[in-house]
Amino acid sequence: MAGKYLIAGLGNIGAEYAGTRHNIGFMVVDYLAGESGAVFSAGRLGSTAEISYRGSKLILLKPSTYMNLSGRAVNYWMQEENIPLEHLLVICDDLALPFGSVRMRKKGSDGGHNGLAHINQTLGSSDYCRIRVGIGNGFPKGGQVDYVLGKIEGEEKEQLPPILKRAAQGVKDFTFMGPDRAMNICNTDPKKAEPKETPAKQETPVTPQPEKAVTEVPAPDSVEDEPKELSFREKLRNLFRKYSKE
Repeated sequence: MAGKYLIAGLGNIGAEYAGTRHNIGFMVVDYLAGESGAVFSAGRLGSTAEISYRGSKLILLKPSTYMNLSGRAVNYWMQEENIPLEHLLVICDDLALPFGSVRMRKKGSDGGHNGLAHINQTLGSSDYCRIRVGIGNGFPKGGQVDYVLGKIEGEEKEQLPPILKRAAQGVKDFTFMGPDRAMNICNTDPKKAEPKETPAKQETPVTPQPEKAVTEVPAPDSVEDEPKELSFREKLRNLFRKYSKE
């Protein structure tokens, strides 16, 4: 599906928002640009960078409108680059998914995400592909804003590289394979997809059988082998003969 695509990673501009959960969309497009050595340049309503993948041109966008007005930047760059709705892919965070989960959908509601809500409103449609990256919901009641705008740190930060790589691969698969095949790959849990080792076939243990008692068969009489014992027997025979004659 070679062509031109707009890949919009959602987030908030400014140093205070860098590295926050709400900026996971920015992180994915930054990852894509870094893979190709592309550099973002500031433009109207956002910063853009261009990369190529298997014959397609991908325009990476980081809106500068802040999250709640993301639709303005997305709509402008779609018009500027003459990109159809089916070639738009939006990347955003999602509280409803466990941290690190990556899910692609061809269309759908905003799910309470302000960035998606404004894009739907501005474009007048929700029929565009999106990749949602789970950030979890480990916050107390009333702490959603602080959690979403909190920085990804500690163990979660260490887990980020493979998560970003997986989301970035989803973007590339979307532009090369189309949404249906890309979804099948992107939405498959990598842990479940790994082939399981076939356990070695266990041999049925053989229960040892008790040894059978061996009855010794006395060897035939032999003068050479048992001279003393045969001599005694001979004496008994002679004795019986003697008494039988008397």
